[in-house]
Amino acid sequence: MTLKKENILIVDDDVNILELIQRHLYDLNYHSYKAISVKEAIQILKDTEIDLLITDLKMPEVDGFQLIKYVSEHFPALPKLVVTGYPSLHDAVDVMKSGAVDYLVKPFTKEELKEAVAKSFSQKLTKTTHNKVLNKTDKQSYGELIGSSKELKKVTEIIDRVKNNKATVFIQGESGTGKELVARAIHYMGKFARAPFIAVNCAAIPETLLESELFGYVKGAFTGADTNRNGFFQAANTGTIFLDEIGNASLAVQARLLRVLQEKEITKIGAQNATKLDIRVITATNSNLLELIQKKIFREDLYYRLTVVQIEVPPLRNRISDIPLLVDKFLFKYGLEYKDQFIKISIDALNILKRHHWQGNIRELENVVQQAIILADSNTIEVKDLPEYLKFKINFNETSFASLKEYEKKYILKVLEATGNNKSKAAEILQIDRKTLRQKIQ
Repeated sequence: MTLKKENILIVDDDVNILELIQRHLYDLNYHSYKAISVKEAIQILKDTEIDLLITDLKMPEVDGFQLIKYVSEHFPALPKLVVTGYPSLHDAVDVMKSGAVDYLVKPFTKEELKEAVAKSFSQKLTKTTHNKVLNKTDKQSYGELIGSSKELKKVTEIIDRVKNNKATVFIQGESGTGKELVARAIHYMGKFARAPFIAVNCAAIPETLLESELFGYVKGAFTGADTNRNGFFQAANTGTIFLDEIGNASLAVQARLLRVLQEKEITKIGAQNATKLDIRVITATNSNLLELIQKKIFREDLYYRLTVVQIEVPPLRNRISDIPLLVDKFLFKYGLEYKDQFIKISIDALNILKRHHWQGNIRELENVVQQAIILADSNTIEVKDLPEYLKFKINFNETSFASLKEYEKKYILKVLEATGNNKSKAAEILQIDRKTLRQKIQ
């Protein structure tokens, strides 16, 4: 599925409505950003090229009316669509006077939303857009991402939309699918490529140290803090920080991260004053954060701050057509590294790689290719060079049983063979007399 070029921003303090509208828009092939407050919406509008605003009216602190007025003056070419659960004639008149194109009352159907969005775009003023869609020709690489499958194209389409802004991005995917490569593509393929990119594996840093490593500390903040020290966030300022395995962060770290996303500032451990940041935050996990929320070990409010834009990285088994391209990459890389020559692979060996399930995803494939290059006797990887667990197996039917008489016969013959056909010795081992043994033999 190829997404349409328009970007839509949804603003509503009801997360259920946010998710519903986002699903409907995705079904209609639109890409969307979401915000749970007017403050967050304005930040996205400043950082991102948006083509349509969909907003609720009744929201805490700052309501949708003020957002519409703000957008009408700061982004006059941006069409506005209002959705509300508290309809009134007075509100409808005020909304239309403020410049909204249409007015939807909750609950509404997907078809009603489709018509309202189409109407909004049809009345949209002509404006310049900086967003570019991917070239429709088949690409074999995008940064360090390798592949031309439709599943990978969905990922690169979203990357193309977010690479030139600093919207918060959440990357979900199984272990080994290349989530960090996606984060690096977002950073290095966009206009902020010259700014710092800092990758942090939250699972690799002890829980007691993660907070100080991320946010820094001042001298004397705790035992062992002998000097002032900047954290990873300061190191990534003006650029991108990538927090891998964010589900491993403690609640204390989550609270601090929430403030970074809300206020665009950090406070070092032990410090009194906050430091402003201009930073893009990308997070990733192979855990189910919604399950962690249910277990009370991950903050729900942080989850919705992190998932302004979500990218689902497909497992390798869902992009089989990309395996030959990935194999070529690894053959070139490790062939030169291990044997100082170009390594090829036979058709039969490649077919075995293409049929495997790849539970460990790209990381497992890379490991298999490395091993095969080392074991290969020539400059071509053959079937014999592949690990045994990849090759065809026969699953014998273990439910087929022989009779007790058959087992007894086989065992007696085995004992007789072991004793050199000495019936006395065999009878002793079998704990029966010679007469009984003779009868069984007959």
